[in-house]
Amino acid sequence: MTVVNVFQKMRFGDWAIRLGFMTSDQLDFVLSKKTISKQMVGQLCIEEGFIDHEQLARIMAAQYSFKYVELKNIDDPELLSMIHFELMAKYNFVPYEKKENELVIAVAEPMHAFRAIDELEMLTDLKISVVVASETKVSELLKKMESSRNVLDSVSDNMRLSIVRESDKGEDILSIESVSAEESPIVKLVDSTILDAINKKASDIHIESSDRGVIIRYRINGMLHQATDPLDIQYQSSIISRIKVMSELDISEKRIPQDGRFKLKVRDRNIDFRVSILPTIFGEDSVIRILDRETMASKKGEFRLDSMDLPKGELFRIRRMIHAPYGMFLMTGPTGSGKTTTLYRALSEVNSRDVKIITIEDPVEYQLKGITQIPVNEKTGLTFARGLRSILRHDPDKILVGEIRDSETAQIALQSALTGHLVFTTVHANSSFEVINRFIHMGIEPYNLMSALNCIVAQRLIRTLCHCKVETRLSNEVMTDSGLDPEKCKGHVFFEAKGCGSCKGTGFQGRKAIIEMVELDDDMKELFIARSSIAELKKKALASGTTFLRKAAIQEVFNGITTLAEANRVTFIETVS
Repeated sequence: MTVVNVFQKMRFGDWAIRLGFMTSDQLDFVLSKKTISKQMVGQLCIEEGFIDHEQLARIMAAQYSFKYVELKNIDDPELLSMIHFELMAKYNFVPYEKKENELVIAVAEPMHAFRAIDELEMLTDLKISVVVASETKVSELLKKMESSRNVLDSVSDNMRLSIVRESDKGEDILSIESVSAEESPIVKLVDSTILDAINKKASDIHIESSDRGVIIRYRINGMLHQATDPLDIQYQSSIISRIKVMSELDISEKRIPQDGRFKLKVRDRNIDFRVSILPTIFGEDSVIRILDRETMASKKGEFRLDSMDLPKGELFRIRRMIHAPYGMFLMTGPTGSGKTTTLYRALSEVNSRDVKIITIEDPVEYQLKGITQIPVNEKTGLTFARGLRSILRHDPDKILVGEIRDSETAQIALQSALTGHLVFTTVHANSSFEVINRFIHMGIEPYNLMSALNCIVAQRLIRTLCHCKVETRLSNEVMTDSGLDPEKCKGHVFFEAKGCGSCKGTGFQGRKAIIEMVELDDDMKELFIARSSIAELKKKALASGTTFLRKAAIQEVFNGITTLAEANRVTFIETVS
């Protein structure tokens, strides 16, 4: 390979100006900030919003005299199989193209290319050429490749998981329980199961004992999928014991439920897990909740309410509420309905240099820049209530309380909302109109609650169809049973799931949020305080512009985003006007 002169006279900032991506004033600002932060110039430019990842790649390509490419999906199995995935992950590149005796690789960081070239030329016996692509596109492709590998069939020794323990000072320390090749097959099984679930973007791992043996299932996009054939029941006790050791639970206690948590280091990032152990007639079952912060991370500028693809009217209403000067912005819905993610998006939009935002969460699921975040720690006595009291002494403008679970937390949160703070929080309830009952059960007077509440947002996640979807005809009976008027549905095109390699045969690719937002104006507050019927509350909410969850779900069906069966699964069937 002909070595290019990497020591170009023009620096990164000069190229940014020459290509028209930045101005001299913007570059001067970044360079002045660099002397303080010690960050790379390119990263600072992105953080300040002066350039995006694609423009960063174009600048680096010009700086190092490489060609820039806009990376898309690579569907050539032979090309992907030429190089071990571990090597691609190590140097952060993907194979881009194969010519006769030449292999072209796409890199995100050109300096990584020079380290990889010699090793690749020895492995492939080919000439190696380099093109530059954006870091986000390279990372996305690497994640897809990683998720497509069947970790359960073959777990390499260097993918062993390291348990992270928390020291007395709150620091994360790698424990000596890092797994080696000589350790128990049960340890390898548990680790490989966790890795496979992470790669497949599962939210939960269910390990269930039955008369057929140990069944392992993943919850992906809200649905359970069996991961393997049932394992012999003799392994049940060892698997549960391993999970208990990781979670620092009592392995000798098998008669009562236990709850714990642990943290693992996976590919240079820490992932939190919540564990619940439950005794059954066949032995103990376990459910492991995966709290992967990286799955929430998005490109800069996209981690906002815009990327939820909400109707424009709903987006306008929700933005008006999150910019209120004080009060409570309350979200409700079952576990796993995306409430926290939506609140994070809202916080990202109201976050600015002249506003102080403090959160208390259990756990902190994603780190937001410029925001003070506090993790609940029951072992040390840091509860929601105690943490919230301390937060108020730190002069915040806006507060996020991860969840209101008890009377004490509810009282402090309401007082905060009534004394000039904007409080974002969640409460578990089946619908927006049942929230008041949850607070009453916690000993909160309806009048006090209504004085603080600005709005209630109920949310659900609905699976979205893959591009392989196919048109279908629905019978009048099916539409009637789903609460639809066949006459009004004439002309609408319905789709059903088909399944392809991209969606792993499920027919669905990801989920999107549907919301029901009830604004608490004076009339609505009076109805709530008077404990009016649900019918009266709905009538008033409808007149005020509320779109109910069922109607929002049906609209996604009409838009070709999901299926009628999925809408029926997520929302109650009722007559839609």
